[in-house]
Amino acid sequence: MKEIKLFINGEFRTSAKSFHSENPANGEAVAKVYLPSEQDIDQAIDAAENAFYSAEWRGMDQNKRADILEKISEKLKERRNELVELEVADSGSSLRKAKADVANAASYFKVLAGQLRKFQFEVKDENASRAGFSHNYRIYEPVGVCAQIIPWNFPLVMAAWKIGPVIASGSTSVLKTAEDTPVTASILAEILNDAGLPKGVVNIITGGASEGEYLLANKKVKKVAFTGSTAVGRKIMQNAGQRIQNLSLELGGKSANIVLDDADLSIAVDGALYAFLYHAGQACDSGTRLFVEEKIYPEFKEALVKRIKDVKVGLPTDPATAYGPVVNKKQLDTIMGYIETSKKEGAKLLAGGSRMTDGDFSKGYYIQPTLFEVTPDHTIFNEEIFGPVLAITPVKNEAEAVKLANQSIYGLAGAVWSKNQQRAINVAKQLETGMVWINEYHLLNPGMPFGGYKQSGIGREMGEEGMKAYLEVKHLWVSDCDERAKKPWFDAIF
Repeated sequence: MKEIKLFINGEFRTSAKSFHSENPANGEAVAKVYLPSEQDIDQAIDAAENAFYSAEWRGMDQNKRADILEKISEKLKERRNELVELEVADSGSSLRKAKADVANAASYFKVLAGQLRKFQFEVKDENASRAGFSHNYRIYEPVGVCAQIIPWNFPLVMAAWKIGPVIASGSTSVLKTAEDTPVTASILAEILNDAGLPKGVVNIITGGASEGEYLLANKKVKKVAFTGSTAVGRKIMQNAGQRIQNLSLELGGKSANIVLDDADLSIAVDGALYAFLYHAGQACDSGTRLFVEEKIYPEFKEALVKRIKDVKVGLPTDPATAYGPVVNKKQLDTIMGYIETSKKEGAKLLAGGSRMTDGDFSKGYYIQPTLFEVTPDHTIFNEEIFGPVLAITPVKNEAEAVKLANQSIYGLAGAVWSKNQQRAINVAKQLETGMVWINEYHLLNPGMPFGGYKQSGIGREMGEEGMKAYLEVKHLWVSDCDERAKKPWFDAIF
Protein backbone atom coordinates (compact mmCIF):
# COMPACT_ATOMS: atom_id res chain seq x y z
CA MET A 1 0.00 0.00 0.00
CA LYS A 2 1.26 3.45 -0.89
CA GLU A 3 2.15 5.86 1.89
CA ILE A 4 1.21 9.53 1.50
CA LYS A 5 3.56 11.51 3.70
CA LEU A 6 3.74 15.18 4.57
CA PHE A 7 5.91 17.16 2.14
CA ILE A 8 7.62 19.89 4.14
CA ASN A 9 10.77 21.80 3.17
CA GLY A 10 11.49 19.42 0.33
CA GLU A 11 11.35 16.31 2.51
CA PHE A 12 8.75 13.60 3.12
CA ARG A 13 7.86 12.83 6.72
CA THR A 14 5.36 10.81 8.73
CA SER A 15 3.28 11.98 11.67
CA ALA A 16 1.48 10.57 14.69
CA LYS A 17 -1.95 10.53 13.01
CA SER A 18 -2.92 8.65 9.86
CA PHE A 19 -5.90 7.18 8.02
CA HIS A 20 -6.59 5.12 4.92
CA SER A 21 -7.79 6.72 1.70
CA GLU A 22 -10.78 4.80 0.31
CA ASN A 23 -11.57 3.73 -3.24
CA PRO A 24 -15.15 4.97 -3.79
CA ALA A 25 -15.77 2.20 -6.33
CA ASN A 26 -15.38 -0.65 -3.86
CA GLY A 27 -14.45 0.67 -0.42
CA GLU A 28 -10.93 -0.77 -0.52
CA ALA A 29 -7.99 1.10 1.00
CA VAL A 30 -5.84 2.95 -1.52
CA ALA A 31 -3.12 4.45 0.64
CA LYS A 32 -2.03 5.17 4.19
CA VAL A 33 -2.19 8.93 4.60
CA TYR A 34 -0.47 10.95 7.33
CA LEU A 35 -2.28 13.92 8.86
CA PRO A 36 -0.29 16.95 10.01
CA SER A 37 -0.20 18.16 13.59
CA GLU A 38 -0.38 21.88 14.32
CA GLN A 39 3.39 21.80 14.75
CA ASP A 40 3.75 20.23 11.29
CA ILE A 41 1.61 22.97 9.77
CA ASP A 42 3.61 25.68 11.52
CA GLN A 43 6.83 24.13 10.24
CA ALA A 44 5.44 24.04 6.72
CA ILE A 45 4.58 27.74 6.93
CA ASP A 46 8.02 28.52 8.33
CA ALA A 47 9.62 26.58 5.47
CA ALA A 48 7.59 28.59 2.97
CA GLU A 49 8.57 31.88 4.62
CA ASN A 50 12.26 30.97 4.75
CA ALA A 51 12.20 29.94 1.10
CA PHE A 52 10.44 33.15 0.10
CA TYR A 53 13.18 35.31 1.60
CA SER A 54 16.05 33.06 0.54
CA ALA A 55 18.59 34.47 -1.89
CA GLU A 56 18.17 31.41 -4.12
CA TRP A 57 14.44 31.91 -4.68
CA ARG A 58 14.23 35.70 -4.53
CA GLY A 59 17.10 36.04 -6.95
CA MET A 60 16.01 33.35 -9.39
CA ASP A 61 15.54 34.59 -12.95
CA GLN A 62 12.05 34.19 -14.40
CA ASN A 63 13.42 32.04 -17.20
CA LYS A 64 14.88 29.66 -14.61
CA ARG A 65 11.48 29.42 -12.96
CA ALA A 66 9.99 28.76 -16.39
CA ASP A 67 12.53 25.98 -16.87
CA ILE A 68 11.28 24.37 -13.65
CA LEU A 69 7.66 24.62 -14.82
CA GLU A 70 8.58 22.91 -18.09
CA LYS A 71 10.41 20.14 -16.25
CA ILE A 72 7.34 19.56 -14.09
CA SER A 73 5.26 19.24 -17.26
CA GLU A 74 7.68 16.73 -18.75
CA LYS A 75 7.84 14.62 -15.61
CA LEU A 76 4.05 14.54 -15.30
CA LYS A 77 3.97 13.03 -18.78
CA GLU A 78 6.70 10.53 -17.88
CA ARG A 79 4.67 9.31 -14.89
CA ARG A 80 1.27 9.52 -16.58
CA ASN A 81 0.43 5.81 -16.26
CA GLU A 82 1.12 5.79 -12.53
CA LEU A 83 -0.83 9.01 -12.02
CA VAL A 84 -3.83 7.76 -13.99
CA GLU A 85 -3.96 4.49 -12.04
CA LEU A 86 -3.81 6.28 -8.69
CA GLU A 87 -6.31 8.97 -9.69
CA VAL A 88 -8.82 6.33 -10.77
CA ALA A 89 -8.44 4.40 -7.51
CA ASP A 90 -8.38 7.41 -5.20
CA SER A 91 -11.10 9.60 -6.68
CA GLY A 92 -13.35 7.27 -8.67
CA SER A 93 -12.47 9.10 -11.88
CA SER A 94 -13.11 7.20 -15.07
CA LEU A 95 -10.06 6.18 -17.07
CA ARG A 96 -10.90 8.80 -19.68
CA LYS A 97 -11.21 11.57 -17.11
CA ALA A 98 -8.02 10.57 -15.29
CA LYS A 99 -6.04 10.53 -18.55
CA ALA A 100 -7.44 13.95 -19.45
CA ASP A 101 -6.58 15.31 -15.99
CA VAL A 102 -2.93 14.27 -16.25
CA ALA A 103 -2.70 15.70 -19.76
CA ASN A 104 -4.37 18.94 -18.67
CA ALA A 105 -2.07 19.37 -15.66
CA ALA A 106 1.01 18.81 -17.81
CA SER A 107 -0.32 21.19 -20.46
CA TYR A 108 -0.99 23.91 -17.89
CA PHE A 109 2.58 23.89 -16.55
CA LYS A 110 3.89 24.01 -20.13
CA VAL A 111 1.66 26.89 -21.19
CA LEU A 112 2.35 28.81 -17.97
CA ALA A 113 6.10 28.49 -18.57
CA GLY A 114 5.65 30.17 -21.95
CA GLN A 115 3.56 32.96 -20.45
CA LEU A 116 6.13 33.49 -17.70
CA ARG A 117 8.98 33.91 -20.20
CA LYS A 118 7.06 36.72 -21.92
CA PHE A 119 5.71 38.44 -18.81
CA GLN A 120 7.14 41.88 -18.01
CA PHE A 121 7.72 42.22 -14.27
CA GLU A 122 8.91 45.83 -14.77
CA VAL A 123 7.12 48.14 -17.19
CA LYS A 124 8.15 51.76 -17.81
CA ASP A 125 5.40 54.29 -18.45
CA GLU A 126 6.76 56.28 -21.38
CA ASN A 127 3.93 58.82 -21.12
CA ALA A 128 4.48 59.81 -17.51
CA SER A 129 7.84 61.57 -17.40
CA ARG A 130 7.67 64.91 -15.57
CA ALA A 131 9.77 67.88 -16.56
CA GLY A 132 12.21 65.50 -18.20
CA PHE A 133 13.72 64.18 -14.97
CA SER A 134 11.14 61.72 -13.60
CA HIS A 135 10.30 58.21 -14.75
CA ASN A 136 7.50 55.90 -13.67
CA TYR A 137 7.55 52.11 -13.50
CA ARG A 138 4.97 49.43 -12.81
CA ILE A 139 6.68 46.60 -10.93
CA TYR A 140 5.13 43.20 -10.20
CA GLU A 141 6.38 41.44 -7.07
CA PRO A 142 5.44 38.06 -5.51
CA VAL A 143 2.74 38.26 -2.87
CA GLY A 144 4.61 36.07 -0.37
CA VAL A 145 3.57 33.01 1.63
CA CYS A 146 0.30 31.51 0.38
CA ALA A 147 -2.11 29.03 1.99
CA GLN A 148 -3.90 27.01 -0.66
CA ILE A 149 -6.76 24.54 -0.26
CA ILE A 150 -8.02 22.29 -3.05
CA PRO A 151 -11.12 20.07 -3.34
CA TRP A 152 -11.50 16.35 -3.92
CA ASN A 153 -13.04 16.31 -7.39
CA PHE A 154 -10.02 17.20 -9.57
CA PRO A 155 -7.08 16.66 -7.18
CA LEU A 156 -4.18 16.71 -9.65
CA VAL A 157 -5.56 19.49 -11.85
CA MET A 158 -6.46 21.68 -8.87
CA ALA A 159 -3.00 21.16 -7.37
CA ALA A 160 -1.47 22.24 -10.70
CA TRP A 161 -3.66 25.33 -10.92
CA LYS A 162 -2.59 26.38 -7.42
CA ILE A 163 1.11 25.46 -7.50
CA GLY A 164 1.81 26.73 -11.03
CA PRO A 165 1.27 30.45 -10.35
CA VAL A 166 3.12 30.22 -7.03
CA ILE A 167 6.23 29.12 -8.90
CA ALA A 168 5.68 31.54 -11.78
CA SER A 169 5.23 34.55 -9.51
CA GLY A 170 8.09 33.76 -7.15
CA SER A 171 5.77 33.27 -4.17
CA THR A 172 5.76 30.24 -1.85
CA SER A 173 3.00 28.00 -0.56
CA VAL A 174 1.57 25.43 1.80
CA LEU A 175 -1.05 23.50 -0.13
CA LYS A 176 -3.62 21.33 1.65
CA THR A 177 -5.26 18.55 -0.32
CA ALA A 178 -8.63 17.01 0.50
CA GLU A 179 -8.68 14.00 2.80
CA ASP A 180 -10.73 12.06 0.26
CA THR A 181 -8.23 12.40 -2.60
CA PRO A 182 -4.68 13.07 -1.35
CA VAL A 183 -2.68 10.59 -3.42
CA THR A 184 -1.70 12.24 -6.72
CA ALA A 185 -0.58 15.45 -5.03
CA SER A 186 2.07 13.36 -3.28
CA ILE A 187 3.38 12.19 -6.66
CA LEU A 188 3.39 15.83 -7.76
CA ALA A 189 5.51 16.65 -4.70
CA GLU A 190 8.07 14.07 -5.82
CA ILE A 191 8.04 15.67 -9.26
CA LEU A 192 8.66 19.13 -7.79
CA ASN A 193 11.83 17.84 -6.16
CA ASP A 194 12.94 16.07 -9.33
CA ALA A 195 12.35 19.26 -11.34
CA GLY A 196 14.77 21.21 -9.12
CA LEU A 197 12.31 23.38 -7.19
CA PRO A 198 14.16 24.80 -4.15
CA LYS A 199 13.20 23.37 -0.77
CA GLY A 200 10.29 25.02 0.98
CA VAL A 201 8.88 26.85 -2.05
CA VAL A 202 5.92 24.43 -2.16
CA ASN A 203 4.86 22.32 0.81
CA ILE A 204 2.01 19.79 0.58
CA ILE A 205 -0.10 18.39 3.41
CA THR A 206 -3.57 16.90 3.65
CA GLY A 207 -6.38 17.15 6.16
CA GLY A 208 -9.92 18.25 6.81
CA ALA A 209 -11.61 21.38 8.10
CA SER A 210 -9.62 21.66 11.33
CA GLU A 211 -6.26 21.45 9.54
CA GLY A 212 -7.45 23.94 6.95
CA GLU A 213 -8.65 26.42 9.57
CA TYR A 214 -5.37 26.22 11.46
CA LEU A 215 -3.39 26.74 8.27
CA LEU A 216 -5.38 29.81 7.26
CA ALA A 217 -5.09 31.36 10.73
CA ASN A 218 -1.29 31.58 10.58
CA LYS A 219 -0.26 35.26 10.62
CA LYS A 220 2.58 34.62 8.18
CA VAL A 221 0.10 33.78 5.40
CA LYS A 222 -0.19 36.71 3.00
CA LYS A 223 -2.62 35.15 0.54
CA VAL A 224 -5.38 32.53 0.72
CA ALA A 225 -6.46 30.58 -2.36
CA PHE A 226 -9.41 28.24 -1.93
CA THR A 227 -11.43 26.04 -4.26
CA GLY A 228 -14.54 24.47 -2.78
CA SER A 229 -18.09 25.18 -1.69
CA THR A 230 -19.57 28.65 -1.51
CA ALA A 231 -20.57 28.06 2.12
CA VAL A 232 -16.96 27.45 3.17
CA GLY A 233 -15.80 30.27 0.90
CA ARG A 234 -18.02 32.70 2.81
CA LYS A 235 -16.40 31.72 6.12
CA ILE A 236 -12.91 32.08 4.66
CA MET A 237 -13.79 35.49 3.27
CA GLN A 238 -15.14 36.65 6.64
CA ASN A 239 -11.97 35.57 8.42
CA ALA A 240 -9.71 37.05 5.73
CA GLY A 241 -11.58 40.32 6.04
CA GLN A 242 -10.33 40.72 9.61
CA ARG A 243 -6.77 40.86 8.26
CA ILE A 244 -7.52 42.49 4.86
CA GLN A 245 -5.92 39.42 3.32
CA ASN A 246 -5.26 38.79 -0.38
CA LEU A 247 -7.88 36.28 -1.47
CA SER A 248 -8.75 34.03 -4.43
CA LEU A 249 -11.93 31.96 -4.26
CA GLU A 250 -13.24 29.48 -6.84
CA LEU A 251 -16.58 28.35 -5.46
CA GLY A 252 -19.84 26.68 -6.38
CA GLY A 253 -21.94 26.80 -9.49
CA LYS A 254 -25.37 26.10 -10.90
CA SER A 255 -24.57 26.62 -14.53
CA ALA A 256 -27.19 27.20 -17.20
CA ASN A 257 -27.18 25.25 -20.45
CA ILE A 258 -29.35 27.00 -23.06
CA VAL A 259 -30.63 25.19 -26.16
CA LEU A 260 -32.03 27.60 -28.74
CA ASP A 261 -34.69 26.52 -31.22
CA ASP A 262 -32.21 26.40 -34.12
CA ALA A 263 -29.76 24.09 -32.32
CA ASP A 264 -28.41 20.95 -33.94
CA LEU A 265 -30.06 18.33 -31.77
CA SER A 266 -27.59 15.67 -32.86
CA ILE A 267 -24.92 17.43 -30.81
CA ALA A 268 -27.02 19.42 -28.32
CA VAL A 269 -28.59 16.34 -26.72
CA ASP A 270 -25.26 14.63 -26.16
CA GLY A 271 -23.80 17.97 -25.10
CA ALA A 272 -26.47 18.34 -22.43
CA LEU A 273 -25.66 14.87 -21.08
CA TYR A 274 -21.93 15.54 -21.05
CA ALA A 275 -22.48 18.90 -19.36
CA PHE A 276 -24.05 17.38 -16.23
CA LEU A 277 -22.65 13.83 -16.15
CA TYR A 278 -18.92 14.44 -16.49
CA HIS A 279 -17.27 12.90 -13.40
CA ALA A 280 -20.71 11.93 -12.07
CA GLY A 281 -21.67 15.60 -11.98
CA GLN A 282 -18.90 16.38 -9.49
CA ALA A 283 -17.63 19.44 -11.33
CA CYS A 284 -18.25 23.00 -10.20
CA ASP A 285 -18.98 24.12 -13.77
CA SER A 286 -21.49 21.33 -14.51
CA GLY A 287 -24.44 22.34 -16.66
CA THR A 288 -27.17 21.33 -14.22
CA ARG A 289 -29.92 23.73 -15.33
CA LEU A 290 -31.07 23.00 -18.88
CA PHE A 291 -33.27 25.55 -20.67
CA VAL A 292 -34.84 24.54 -24.00
CA GLU A 293 -36.99 26.78 -26.19
CA GLU A 294 -40.63 25.62 -26.37
CA LYS A 295 -40.56 25.20 -30.15
CA ILE A 296 -38.22 22.21 -29.90
CA TYR A 297 -38.83 21.21 -26.28
CA PRO A 298 -40.99 18.07 -26.85
CA GLU A 299 -38.58 16.68 -29.46
CA PHE A 300 -35.51 17.53 -27.40
CA LYS A 301 -36.91 16.07 -24.17
CA GLU A 302 -37.89 12.83 -25.89
CA ALA A 303 -34.43 12.48 -27.42
CA LEU A 304 -32.72 13.28 -24.12
CA VAL A 305 -34.76 10.74 -22.14
CA LYS A 306 -34.02 8.10 -24.76
CA ARG A 307 -30.31 8.93 -24.94
CA ILE A 308 -29.75 9.00 -21.17
CA LYS A 309 -30.48 5.28 -21.07
CA ASP A 310 -27.37 4.67 -23.19
CA VAL A 311 -25.02 6.26 -20.65
CA LYS A 312 -22.73 3.61 -19.22
CA VAL A 313 -22.26 3.87 -15.49
CA GLY A 314 -19.58 1.41 -14.49
CA LEU A 315 -16.32 0.58 -12.81
CA PRO A 316 -13.82 3.42 -13.27
CA THR A 317 -11.24 0.96 -14.57
CA ASP A 318 -13.48 -0.03 -17.51
CA PRO A 319 -12.45 2.01 -20.60
CA ALA A 320 -16.10 2.10 -21.72
CA THR A 321 -17.34 3.71 -18.50
CA ALA A 322 -18.82 7.18 -18.93
CA TYR A 323 -18.77 7.86 -15.21
CA GLY A 324 -18.26 5.90 -12.02
CA PRO A 325 -19.06 6.42 -8.34
CA VAL A 326 -19.40 9.64 -6.41
CA VAL A 327 -16.55 10.29 -3.99
CA ASN A 328 -17.96 8.99 -0.68
CA LYS A 329 -21.06 8.01 1.26
CA LYS A 330 -21.61 11.53 2.56
CA GLN A 331 -21.78 12.84 -0.99
CA LEU A 332 -24.05 9.97 -2.05
CA ASP A 333 -26.45 10.70 0.82
CA THR A 334 -26.49 14.40 -0.04
CA ILE A 335 -27.35 13.72 -3.68
CA MET A 336 -30.02 11.16 -2.81
CA GLY A 337 -31.46 13.69 -0.37
CA TYR A 338 -31.88 16.21 -3.20
CA ILE A 339 -33.52 13.54 -5.36
CA GLU A 340 -36.03 12.69 -2.63
CA THR A 341 -36.72 16.37 -1.99
CA SER A 342 -37.44 16.88 -5.69
CA LYS A 343 -39.91 14.00 -5.71
CA LYS A 344 -41.69 15.38 -2.64
CA GLU A 345 -41.87 18.86 -4.20
CA GLY A 346 -43.61 17.43 -7.26
CA ALA A 347 -40.81 17.76 -9.79
CA LYS A 348 -41.44 15.32 -12.65
CA LEU A 349 -38.89 12.48 -12.68
CA LEU A 350 -38.06 11.67 -16.30
CA ALA A 351 -35.13 9.28 -15.79
CA GLY A 352 -33.06 7.64 -13.05
CA GLY A 353 -33.52 8.69 -9.47
CA SER A 354 -32.03 5.68 -7.68
CA ARG A 355 -28.81 4.39 -6.18
CA MET A 356 -27.21 1.48 -8.06
CA THR A 357 -26.38 -1.51 -5.84
CA ASP A 358 -26.43 -4.60 -8.07
CA GLY A 359 -23.33 -6.64 -8.93
CA ASP A 360 -20.20 -4.53 -9.30
CA PHE A 361 -22.04 -1.56 -7.80
CA SER A 362 -22.76 -3.21 -4.41
CA LYS A 363 -19.68 -1.86 -2.61
CA GLY A 364 -19.46 1.56 -4.24
CA TYR A 365 -21.33 4.86 -4.34
CA TYR A 366 -23.13 4.76 -7.68
CA ILE A 367 -26.17 6.80 -8.72
CA GLN A 368 -28.23 6.54 -11.89
CA PRO A 369 -28.12 9.50 -14.29
CA THR A 370 -31.17 11.44 -13.14
CA LEU A 371 -33.38 13.91 -14.99
CA PHE A 372 -36.17 16.05 -13.53
CA GLU A 373 -38.53 18.46 -15.26
CA VAL A 374 -38.72 21.48 -12.94
CA THR A 375 -39.83 25.07 -12.49
CA PRO A 376 -37.82 27.84 -10.80
CA ASP A 377 -39.66 27.05 -7.54
CA HIS A 378 -38.02 23.66 -7.13
CA THR A 379 -35.00 23.28 -4.85
CA ILE A 380 -32.80 21.63 -7.47
CA PHE A 381 -33.34 24.58 -9.80
CA ASN A 382 -31.49 26.80 -7.35
CA GLU A 383 -29.11 24.72 -5.22
CA GLU A 384 -25.87 23.05 -6.24
CA ILE A 385 -26.11 19.26 -5.95
CA PHE A 386 -22.69 18.11 -7.15
CA GLY A 387 -24.00 14.87 -8.56
CA PRO A 388 -25.50 13.30 -11.72
CA VAL A 389 -28.80 15.18 -11.50
CA LEU A 390 -30.17 17.51 -14.20
CA ALA A 391 -33.09 19.95 -14.05
CA ILE A 392 -34.74 20.68 -17.42
CA THR A 393 -37.10 23.63 -17.95
CA PRO A 394 -38.91 24.84 -21.10
CA VAL A 395 -38.64 28.55 -21.96
CA LYS A 396 -40.67 30.72 -24.32
CA ASN A 397 -37.70 32.41 -25.95
CA GLU A 398 -34.04 33.32 -25.51
CA ALA A 399 -34.94 36.36 -23.39
CA GLU A 400 -36.64 34.15 -20.82
CA ALA A 401 -33.71 31.73 -20.97
CA VAL A 402 -31.26 34.52 -20.16
CA LYS A 403 -33.48 35.85 -17.36
CA LEU A 404 -33.76 32.44 -15.69
CA ALA A 405 -30.08 31.68 -16.27
CA ASN A 406 -29.12 34.86 -14.42
CA GLN A 407 -31.65 34.17 -11.67
CA SER A 408 -29.01 32.53 -9.51
CA ILE A 409 -26.54 33.41 -6.78
CA TYR A 410 -23.95 31.61 -8.88
CA GLY A 411 -22.17 32.63 -12.07
CA LEU A 412 -19.39 30.19 -12.88
CA ALA A 413 -20.15 28.78 -16.33
CA GLY A 414 -22.79 28.19 -18.98
CA ALA A 415 -23.37 27.21 -22.57
CA VAL A 416 -25.46 28.10 -25.60
CA TRP A 417 -26.37 25.69 -28.41
CA SER A 418 -27.32 27.12 -31.81
CA LYS A 419 -26.46 26.76 -35.49
CA ASN A 420 -26.40 30.55 -35.67
CA GLN A 421 -23.05 31.43 -34.11
CA GLN A 422 -23.70 35.15 -33.85
CA ARG A 423 -27.08 34.58 -32.22
CA ALA A 424 -25.40 32.29 -29.69
CA ILE A 425 -22.66 34.85 -29.00
CA ASN A 426 -25.28 37.55 -28.39
CA VAL A 427 -26.97 35.32 -25.82
CA ALA A 428 -23.63 34.36 -24.24
CA LYS A 429 -22.72 38.01 -23.73
CA GLN A 430 -25.86 38.48 -21.64
CA LEU A 431 -25.04 35.69 -19.22
CA GLU A 432 -23.65 36.76 -15.84
CA THR A 433 -20.98 34.11 -15.71
CA GLY A 434 -17.21 33.77 -16.03
CA MET A 435 -17.15 31.07 -18.72
CA VAL A 436 -19.49 30.38 -21.62
CA TRP A 437 -19.21 27.65 -24.24
CA ILE A 438 -20.98 27.72 -27.58
CA ASN A 439 -21.83 24.26 -28.93
CA GLU A 440 -19.33 22.80 -26.43
CA TYR A 441 -19.00 22.07 -22.72
CA HIS A 442 -16.27 21.53 -20.09
CA LEU A 443 -13.37 22.33 -22.43
CA LEU A 444 -10.74 24.61 -20.88
CA ASN A 445 -7.81 26.50 -22.35
CA PRO A 446 -4.82 26.66 -19.95
CA GLY A 447 -3.84 30.00 -21.44
CA MET A 448 -7.20 31.59 -20.63
CA PRO A 449 -8.74 32.58 -17.28
CA PHE A 450 -11.25 30.46 -15.35
CA GLY A 451 -13.41 31.75 -12.52
CA GLY A 452 -16.85 33.04 -11.66
CA TYR A 453 -19.16 35.98 -11.13
CA LYS A 454 -21.28 36.58 -8.05
CA GLN A 455 -21.05 33.86 -5.36
CA SER A 456 -19.07 31.58 -7.64
CA GLY A 457 -15.90 33.28 -6.51
CA ILE A 458 -13.35 36.05 -6.58
CA GLY A 459 -10.42 36.18 -8.97
CA ARG A 460 -9.32 33.86 -11.75
CA GLU A 461 -7.14 30.82 -12.23
CA MET A 462 -5.05 29.98 -15.30
CA GLY A 463 -4.02 32.47 -17.95
CA GLU A 464 -2.12 35.66 -17.22
CA GLU A 465 -4.86 36.67 -14.77
CA GLY A 466 -4.17 33.53 -12.76
CA MET A 467 -0.49 34.42 -12.40
CA LYS A 468 -1.23 38.06 -11.58
CA ALA A 469 -3.40 36.86 -8.69
CA TYR A 470 -0.12 35.96 -6.94
CA LEU A 471 1.57 39.28 -7.65
CA GLU A 472 1.49 42.65 -5.92
CA VAL A 473 1.90 45.69 -8.16
CA LYS A 474 4.16 48.56 -7.10
CA HIS A 475 4.33 52.04 -8.63
CA LEU A 476 7.96 53.21 -8.66
CA TRP A 477 8.62 56.91 -9.29
CA VAL A 478 12.26 57.74 -10.03
CA SER A 479 13.69 61.27 -10.30
CA ASP A 480 17.26 62.12 -11.31
CA CYS A 481 19.00 63.74 -8.34
CA ASP A 482 20.97 66.36 -10.32
CA GLU A 483 17.97 67.34 -12.43
CA ARG A 484 15.72 67.41 -9.38
CA ALA A 485 18.07 69.89 -7.69
CA LYS A 486 17.46 72.34 -10.52
CA LYS A 487 13.75 72.41 -9.64
CA PRO A 488 13.45 73.52 -5.99
CA TRP A 489 10.57 71.99 -4.04
CA PHE A 490 9.08 75.40 -3.21
CA ASP A 491 8.40 75.94 -6.92
CA ALA A 492 5.92 73.12 -6.77
CA ILE A 493 4.42 74.20 -3.44
CA PHE A 494 4.13 78.01 -3.66
